[in-house]
Amino acid sequence: MLRKFLILISFVSLCFQAMGQEFSIIDKKAIKYFEEGNAFLQRKQLPEAGEKYKAAYERSTDFYEAYLKHAQVLLSSGMTEEALSVTRKGQSRLPIKANDFFKGKLAWIETQIYLAQGKFQLALDTFDATHQFLAEDFLESADYLEKLQQFKIIAEGIKNPISISKKRLSGPLNQFKLQYFPVLTADGKRLFFTKRDGMSAKQDEDIYFSDHNGDTWSSPESISELINTRYNEGTCTISADGNLLIFTSCNTPASHGSCDLYITARVEGQWQSPVNMGRNVNTRFWESQPSLSADGSLLFFSSNRPEGEGGIDIWVSERLEDGTWSKAKNLGPNVNTQKDEVSPFIFFNNTVLFFASDGHPGFGAKDIFRSSIGRTGFGKPSNMGFPINDQKDQLALFITAQKDFAYYTENSYYQGKVDSSFLYRFEFPKEIDLGHELVVTRGKVINEETGEAVEAILSLVDLERDSTLYSFKSDGKDGAFTMIYPEKEKTGLYVEKEGYMPKIYNVDRDSLRNKVGFQILLEPIASGKHFIFENVFFDFDKSILKKASISSLKKLKKFLLAHPGVNLLIVGHTDNIGDLEYNSELSLRRARSVKEYLLQEGISEARLKIEGRGSTAPIQPNDTEENRALNRRIEVFIL
Repeated sequence: MLRKFLILISFVSLCFQAMGQEFSIIDKKAIKYFEEGNAFLQRKQLPEAGEKYKAAYERSTDFYEAYLKHAQVLLSSGMTEEALSVTRKGQSRLPIKANDFFKGKLAWIETQIYLAQGKFQLALDTFDATHQFLAEDFLESADYLEKLQQFKIIAEGIKNPISISKKRLSGPLNQFKLQYFPVLTADGKRLFFTKRDGMSAKQDEDIYFSDHNGDTWSSPESISELINTRYNEGTCTISADGNLLIFTSCNTPASHGSCDLYITARVEGQWQSPVNMGRNVNTRFWESQPSLSADGSLLFFSSNRPEGEGGIDIWVSERLEDGTWSKAKNLGPNVNTQKDEVSPFIFFNNTVLFFASDGHPGFGAKDIFRSSIGRTGFGKPSNMGFPINDQKDQLALFITAQKDFAYYTENSYYQGKVDSSFLYRFEFPKEIDLGHELVVTRGKVINEETGEAVEAILSLVDLERDSTLYSFKSDGKDGAFTMIYPEKEKTGLYVEKEGYMPKIYNVDRDSLRNKVGFQILLEPIASGKHFIFENVFFDFDKSILKKASISSLKKLKKFLLAHPGVNLLIVGHTDNIGDLEYNSELSLRRARSVKEYLLQEGISEARLKIEGRGSTAPIQPNDTEENRALNRRIEVFIL
């Protein structure tokens, strides 16, 4: 409402600055009503201001200034039909040879009314007819130039609309007065949202969830008594596996400001007590609307702290190796403007950021924009187009990992204020590029000897860049995990738990893409146990370690440091191409390359032995290139 009021004041000043204290009429009583209306307007008492402007033009029917202001007050209050009626009354009183100033201003208000109603073609037509009546100084104003950009976007949008069908989610969802900011787990089976029963201070926010059961949603439930308290809790983000939650809570005893971000984890099916994310993320100002990247490494959120570009900006914090979060950084002027940028959503492949803004040119109110993330930062945002965006606020877009649906919030208004809000979705248009395709793998981590669940650390690594794409834990209650990652990546999966032998996989070689029911069996450390040391690469007939091997070598070093009592036998193998003596020597050289790396990293030579077995111990028949590749391997034995 404040934003609309400020726009109103700006408009009024543009309307009347050229006229000074002169009016189109001389009736002192009418002028008195008008000035009383101005006084109410300055105090933000819009209904009272409107009544005085109405009294002014009813007293003097040619009082065009009063029509202008009353129409604008009604428009700012969300009463568009009433505003249009007043505008037309004023236009009907204009003589044929009327002052262009009033023709232009009344037609300009009419244009804004059509925009607010979503009657875009009428707005464009009226704008075209209005242009000739507008004053030169107004044509050079920031307000006009901003609208000109908006009209260009609208014209292109309605000419080339995106084919979607917005649908309100059916019951038992949308049963509350307000429900907003939907987020889903990576499998799309659990929906979280913020619920509120009304706008009064006694009706605070809480986080609720609903599960998808085939074609229906379950009745919404409160997430946890540890999370939902007598304070406001809402606008959350959930990790891809559903075990890490970051949410907003306001005015709590642990708060640094009005609203802060809190973090909690689900352990063995139960949410733990939330913890304030600290001063690197939170300030004494407002922080809210978090969005966590799929790998859990980046947290985007909205804040009105003063160090930004203006208004509400989007900020980002990075999770550090020790689990803490870095000092938040502003996303900069490509994304943020002097107005508001809110409700960020980072898509699961970490390459596209979506957000709502009223600072970038759009269809009116807040529109959804997307910005691609490259090596140099965020690209220029692009409007999502019509009818994804329209005259209303578009907020809280969430796109499923499967790219089948987009969920969002749509508000209903009464007299310019939010009266209710509901959850909607639409089938996500295939023509909108979201970057690299996603792969989802689900499974469990189990103790091989006992069959019990293991809470292990799983790390998905980009082998070429030696960078962690995704790090997470399997559930300690049932061992379940979900991992999601961009299809393009050449990736390795590392599964680690203190006291256990590590498991190392190559996603492509081990066919883990889109695998369901993948069972990872971890063995307790014991003498004689061994594992295949995947993702160690050599060129054909060479023993020099390739760059893509570094991540595996680092994991082996980490294993040795975590278990100082463990000594290793590193064994090299080859396929059957070449004679036995040469293959034995080549396999020994490859094992020695691994040992030399560990020595350089500070591992004691006394803990490392090597052996070359050539082609004498294949794990697959050497009858295909694929099988021969599996036989060219490094194995690690516990001594």
